[in-house]
Amino acid sequence: MGSIMPAVEEPRMHGGADEFAHEKDRQQTSTSILPTLEKNHPTRYVLGLFRVDSAGESGRTGIHPIHFFRVVFRSVCTASMLVNILWPFVPAAIVMHFARPDLHVWVFTLNYIAMVPSANVLGFAGGELAKKLPKTLGVLLETGLSCSVELVLFMVLLHNDKKGEGNLIPVIQAAILGSILANLLLCLGTCFFVGGLRRNEQVFHEAVSEVGTGLLLVAGFGLLIPSAFYSALKSATNEEFTLATLQDYTMQISRATAVVLLVAFLVFLIFNLHSHNSIFDDILELDEAQDEDRHKELKRAKLTFAECLVAIAVALACVSMSAVFLVQEIEHIVARGVSDNFLGLILVPLVEKAAEHLTAVDEAWDNQINYALFHCMAPSIQTALLNAPLAVLVGWGLGKDMSLNFEIFMVILLVLSILVVGNFLRDGKSNYLEGALCVLIYVIIAVTTWYYPSVEVASTNQA
Repeated sequence: MGSIMPAVEEPRMHGGADEFAHEKDRQQTSTSILPTLEKNHPTRYVLGLFRVDSAGESGRTGIHPIHFFRVVFRSVCTASMLVNILWPFVPAAIVMHFARPDLHVWVFTLNYIAMVPSANVLGFAGGELAKKLPKTLGVLLETGLSCSVELVLFMVLLHNDKKGEGNLIPVIQAAILGSILANLLLCLGTCFFVGGLRRNEQVFHEAVSEVGTGLLLVAGFGLLIPSAFYSALKSATNEEFTLATLQDYTMQISRATAVVLLVAFLVFLIFNLHSHNSIFDDILELDEAQDEDRHKELKRAKLTFAECLVAIAVALACVSMSAVFLVQEIEHIVARGVSDNFLGLILVPLVEKAAEHLTAVDEAWDNQINYALFHCMAPSIQTALLNAPLAVLVGWGLGKDMSLNFEIFMVILLVLSILVVGNFLRDGKSNYLEGALCVLIYVIIAVTTWYYPSVEVASTNQA
């Protein structure tokens, strides 16, 4: 299946700091200025294109089943390993869906739980792949893979929405905002709190916080406009300017805004991966050097490039199946009294972002706060600038009334949350108090959303 090769050893420091510095200089002068030209070193390069840092080296090539399952199960931290214990729920959920489709609550519950270990392995394999690539590209790719769970859910919800009834559109809209809130308040708050337990404060680079906060403000503005337009003119409708006309205009504004947000996401990628990639690479390299468990990470068994692709494919397939089975039961869960807004704003984001949250919290615990910020803010940016616009445009192609006309209450929560988090990030430092406050705000939002009525009962963005 493959061959096991010895990992590249790190330079030894027998002669003290001076000898180590000379050794490092000799290594730098003996290699090419463009290290990617050294394509004949299998443990250092992926497909001869990207240099593999020591944190991503496996010392093996090909696929080794025993090593593969052992590495995947152990994962990167204790919490992630404990989540893997839930894997028996995956086949149980599949069997329950086909054997007893009439037990709607059981099918929903089992598939809800089954998504957690599947998403966890997807996040872990994405992280292993990210360590074999340049820093910024790796983090964005890892984030993209984690956000693919969310995108799959959106597409399945759109496909299952009954045309003309719009029964699942409110769930998608709530899930878009809920995903951003979960990352900004719950995940980032937990990172600040956990990281602050081991030290007085954590210092992060202003470039990460400023770029992230700025993009989120732009995204919040874009998501707010269609809702504000509809709400401002809803009471002013008359025989000449009818409610149907207002809804049509709002839909057109949503689609135009979706295109603009996609352009903003493209600019974000160019900024991170091309024009300013060296800045973020340096920040993340420094953060990696500050990892308090770096010695354990270097010794930890890792996946090969091929094994990463296999794990990603298997996990993504399991996540997609769970998403399909989960969405089919949403109508029955809403019929039992669970608000569609609570389902979309709280329940769905919690399960789809579980792996991303575990990764970010573990990084904050190990003092990699800039990595944690990337894993909290990048998914929020991708949800607002990519996943949400794609949902609108795909809905347009399917003839579904998917728009960015959210409930005013929820979009106000989003904007206020962005402002609160931006204020905490302004000084470039974090502590457990700021983290606890973010989490408590999220709890307040969850409690309030539980009592928010369903769309068919009361709504600010429906006729």
